[in-house]
Amino acid sequence: MTDRPLTLMAVHAHPDDEATSTGGVLARYAAEGIRTVLVTCTDGGCGDGPGGVKPGDPGHDPAAVVSMRRAELEASCGVLKIGDLEMLDYADSGMMGWPSNDAPGSFWRTPVAEGAARLAELMRHYRPDVVVTYDENGFYGHPDHIQAHRVTMAALELTGLSPKVYWTTMPHSAMRRFGEIMSEFQEDVPEPDPAEAAAMAEIGLPDDEVTTWVDTTAFSDQKFDALAAHASQGENIFFLRMGKERFGELMGTETFVRVRDTTGAPLPENDLFAGLR
Repeated sequence: MTDRPLTLMAVHAHPDDEATSTGGVLARYAAEGIRTVLVTCTDGGCGDGPGGVKPGDPGHDPAAVVSMRRAELEASCGVLKIGDLEMLDYADSGMMGWPSNDAPGSFWRTPVAEGAARLAELMRHYRPDVVVTYDENGFYGHPDHIQAHRVTMAALELTGLSPKVYWTTMPHSAMRRFGEIMSEFQEDVPEPDPAEAAAMAEIGLPDDEVTTWVDTTAFSDQKFDALAAHASQGENIFFLRMGKERFGELMGTETFVRVRDTTGAPLPENDLFAGLR
C-alpha cells in the first residue's frame, strides 16, 4: 500500500481550456482530497489582447497577452483549487489555417515526440491515476487541441503507466441544447452555412456513446468564476453571458468518453475514479 494520494492530471491546450470542459471535475475532485494537476501546453499568445484587440490587428502584443493570460490562468487555478500547475509554454498556434500554425516554436509545429517526452517526465513525477485530454480532433478541430491529444497519448506510451484515460466530449443532446441557448442569447447570430452546420453536428458523441457523466452541480459557481478569471477572453467565452444561475442549470454535468481502463469499472459511470477507490 502507498500513502500517495489519488491524482487527476488534465492536459489542456490553452489558458482557459481547463475551466471550459473540466472546471467542474477539477474543483470537485480537489474538494474530495484528490491531487489535481493541470498541464497547459501553450502560452495563449494568440488570444485577445487588452481591450479585445485581435491577433494580427494593430496593437496586439503577443508577449503582453502571454503575461496577462498566465496571471489569469493562475487565478483560475486558485478558484478551482488546482494543486499543481505545469506549463509547457509552447507558442499558441492560433486557429487552423492561421500563419501562426507554422511559426517557429508553435505547438502545432513541434514534433510530437518532443512534446511527449516532456509530458512523460511530468507523468512519471505525478503518476496520475486518471488522465483527461481531448479526442483525436481536439473536440472541435483546433490545432493545439489536436496536438495536445497526440502528445498526451504518446507520452502515456513512453511511461508505461496505466491510468484511466478519458477524452472530453459532449453528448449530441447537449450540443443541440447549446445551439438553442446561443440563439436565445445572441439573436443576431447568422445562420451557419451548410458546411459549418454539418461540422457542428459532428462535434461530440451520440448520447449512448458517452461513457462517463460526472455531476459537478455543486461546483458550478467555481467553474463560472474560473471562466470569469479569464476576463481578457470574455468576448470568446459565451457561457459568461448566461449569469451564474442559468450557467449552473446548464453546466452541472461534465461528460467524457473512457478510452483506457484497467479497473473493470462498469459503464456508464458517474465518477472518473470509479474502480480506484
